[in-house]
Amino acid sequence: MAILTEVRDPRVRDVTVTRVEMAPDMRGATVHVSVMGTPAQQQLALRGLASSAGFLQSRIAERIETRYTPRLRFELDGGVKHALDISRVLDSVLPESDQDGDPATPSESHAAPAREEP
Repeated sequence: MAILTEVRDPRVRDVTVTRVEMAPDMRGATVHVSVMGTPAQQQLALRGLASSAGFLQSRIAERIETRYTPRLRFELDGGVKHALDISRVLDSVLPESDQDGDPATPSESHAAPAREEP
């Protein structure tokens, strides 16, 4: 929430935290983010986040009780972009009847056999 509401750096826009990986010794954390925009805007947002790391670490220190406050490192998460690319490719190759989301009517060969009375 601090990234969304408290970071005042104008470079940090349209950022979504997708996951955080903690180091085993809890002294570091890699924050994976998704940034909407061009690659240049994404790199700009990463630089803004890196500049705001000290502020964000201080906010974390206020909320957790540990000996060390983890040092934050930010990385772009390509998973969201990759999923959108796959979706676009699938939309272009799948026939329209499959894209509607309407379940196909089961054929008689797949229908359950009728039960016989004893």
